Amino acid sequence: MCKALAKKITQKVDVVIGPALGGIVVSYEMGRALKVRSIFAERIDGSLMLRRGFFLKKNEKVLVVEDVVTTGKSTNEVIEIVKESGAKLVGVAAIVDRSGGTEPFNILFYSLLKIDIKTYAAGNCPLCKEGKIPVMKPGSRAIT
Repeated sequence: MCKALAKKITQKVDVVIGPALGGIVVSYEMGRALKVRSIFAERIDGSLMLRRGFFLKKNEKVLVVEDVVTTGKSTNEVIEIVKESGAKLVGVAAIVDRSGGTEPFNILFYSLLKIDIKTYAAGNCPLCKEGKIPVMKPGSRAIT
């Protein structure tokens, strides 16, 4: 999948970066496909940051990658890391775009698959209201 996604990238890329956890494997495989360095950001005390000797150089061309983009919140946190480093953001790539056409980034956004999955605000889920399925928030931020 990452090889197919890499074929869509039109900009020169020096390094790819993804947020842990979902973006780690995507970053590694996109780095292999594009033949560039691959790094990831980890969440420490609630904030994404670079660790483990990872770094971004000033003016280095960076592609932010993700497995699935829904709201774009984690991806936008990684974008801020790129900007703060002085590197140049060239785009975002995800295997699955389920943002529903909300344009969560102000840059080129590549994906292999776009899907629209109905989401509900807290308390508005029809199945939850019936009490048949307990409310859960899956994802990397919290599971309840």
